Amino acid sequence: MPLKCLVTGGAGFIGSHLVRALLERGDAVRVLDNLSTGKLSNLEEIKSDIELIVEDLRDSDICLKACEGMDAVFHLGALGSVPRSIEDPFTSNAVNVGGSLHILDAARRGGVKRVVFSSSSSVYGSNPILPKQEDMRPLPRSPYAVSKLAGETYCQAFYASYGLEAVALRYFNVFGPRQSPDSQYAAVIPRFIAALAEGRAPAIYGDGEQSRDFTYVVNVVNANILAASAPDSPGKVFNIACGEQITVNALLAGIADRMGCKFEAEYLPERAGDVRHSRADITAAQTTLGYQPSVFFNEGLDRTVKALSSELSCS
Repeated sequence: MPLKCLVTGGAGFIGSHLVRALLERGDAVRVLDNLSTGKLSNLEEIKSDIELIVEDLRDSDICLKACEGMDAVFHLGALGSVPRSIEDPFTSNAVNVGGSLHILDAARRGGVKRVVFSSSSSVYGSNPILPKQEDMRPLPRSPYAVSKLAGETYCQAFYASYGLEAVALRYFNVFGPRQSPDSQYAAVIPRFIAALAEGRAPAIYGDGEQSRDFTYVVNVVNANILAASAPDSPGKVFNIACGEQITVNALLAGIADRMGCKFEAEYLPERAGDVRHSRADITAAQTTLGYQPSVFFNEGLDRTVKALSSELSCS
């Protein structure tokens, strides 16, 4: 049966992929996005198929209006980036914590059945144990990580206090088409692609031997859809990744090889708040949500490089 769905941050990178997947299922989609980081161009060819509210999560009345009549809320709206949060922790807190509280309260008051909250692997922070499991002690190293952990905890509290079915998904380094390289806070994969295409030295913070569980966006979209209906998931947190571990040096070499570029990286000092290694245990998501990665790193990188560099060539 089709659902009425609200996607906060639906004009963003991950959100716009989720919006398309929901429409393909036959769901009715409403998007709430203030376009501070999202782009209308991400929704261009489907804008007539959705309801778009260009407003801010920090307005509780707007959040209530957006949640009214919805069956499910996918809460992706946030200010991303660890460095951004270190530069301005107050705005990150207002949007990521205050905005999430507004959405959860609006969902409760509006009769929404299920909220799926987008969290981050950054909550594990300096905990050195690999792979990361959901019952590990979080040791966040940045205001961004703290804000995501607070959002998870609010989801659990709203389930315990009000019975609102809230599920939190911890994403591990999501990448894919429509991920912008333009911002100073851009993720590493689009930054590398843009630098190589423009003949610039790609910047690596640290020695490049830090590793990540890079997760293609389709896997995250599938996990959201599963979490919207999985019966035993409310009040819980799940890692969403592929269970792989790729160094940043290997990532850059793989991108350069796919683009046919030669490169010499510029190594810069390690950034505050960054973690050394990250790899997920996805057993809980597999068991409870029925989640299985459908696109692993190499195939995802093939697709991403093709999409983001389609009109560019190496200098």
